Amino acid sequence: FRGMMTQMLQQDHHQLTIAENGQQGLNLAKNKSIDLIITDILMPGMDGIELIRALNSSGNKIPIIAVSGGRRLITADFNLESASLIGVCATLSKPFARNDLRNAIKEALA
Repeated sequence: FRGMMTQMLQQDHHQLTIAENGQQGLNLAKNKSIDLIITDILMPGMDGIELIRALNSSGNKIPIIAVSGGRRLITADFNLESASLIGVCATLSKPFARNDLRNAIKEALA
């Protein structure tokens, strides 16, 4: 999924910094100039909700888009509603279309 989304964003001429997990994303956000964060909710180690909470507690002002496809007993809607409650700018439920991603980016950066 990360590879597919990377390809879509590169085709739209976005410059990317890619993290393989939440902890790596947190470290990058603290040490690099980043305009936007797109995070999956369900990840090994530090999940997306933990990442968003850690960013918020550190005073992060970088807009965040949360994506989720859900898993077994936890629906994507539940994950994304949880992310919305803690302050993400936009959410996307997997699978989503390229235009949905473009619109979420515009919304988050507005």
